[in-house]
Amino acid sequence: MTIDERAQVPTARRIVVKVGSSSISGDNAGQIAPLVDALAEAHGRGSQVILVSSGAIATGIPYLSLDGRPTDLATQQAAAAVGQNVLIYRYQDSLDRYEIVAGQVLLTAGDMENPTHRSNAKRAMERLLDLRILPIVNENDTVATHEIRFGDNDRLAALVALLVEADLLVLLSDVDALYTKPPQEPGAERIAHVDWGDELAGVEIGSTGLSGVGTGGALTKVSAARQAAERGTAVILTATTLVSEALRGEAVGTWFAPSPSAVDADVARPAAGQDADAEAAATA
Repeated sequence: MTIDERAQVPTARRIVVKVGSSSISGDNAGQIAPLVDALAEAHGRGSQVILVSSGAIATGIPYLSLDGRPTDLATQQAAAAVGQNVLIYRYQDSLDRYEIVAGQVLLTAGDMENPTHRSNAKRAMERLLDLRILPIVNENDTVATHEIRFGDNDRLAALVALLVEADLLVLLSDVDALYTKPPQEPGAERIAHVDWGDELAGVEIGSTGLSGVGTGGALTKVSAARQAAERGTAVILTATTLVSEALRGEAVGTWFAPSPSAVDADVARPAAGQDADAEAAATA
């Protein structure tokens, strides 16, 4: 199935949802429960759901008695090692309410660039989804270096959506949509729909988010949305507080229409898991 209208969102076969650090850490850690509520609702409808979650470093900061996000790589890695453990516990604790089991998947940019590693990652996630496990994906910040990092989890989410051939990618942040200029500026207007190929001429896209905890912003989200849409995956960009509405197909956030040619070619895609098995066999 492919998606070209919001009304089809509730019937999506496979959905990737990405949430940023600022939405689920610090004072906003309480947003994990309503986020899980929305994911569980989609899961209960029969959709296969993958969560790409930032937040390991931000979650680990208080446990290391730090005043803010560390700037040196070693301390970032230490914070990620502690924070990832706590973060997954919080997700699983909330998922227990729905008797849903999470599976942790940690990736580096090298994993996505190496054909064998990429095939193994895809096969693992396909199997988790077949078993009705909810994969929670994050960058492996404990071992990643500056040279091999994704840069932000918006890019990672787009790559995961392409890897598993998702119908829909939902990019969540602390802003409810894409605007014609930074939303805090006077005269900023919400953009409800971005047609395929729209260059967004005249739109001022900020490079950072509203908080100082994460690493992405509107610029990285638009780039990730275009990357996914180019390969036939529809994208919704909205706020974490609106995730339930987005997954129900309501008119929230900004909709990025997928490439029509990629959507047309979608009917020839192999069934879930078949191409992963074929690639694994070819690289074995």
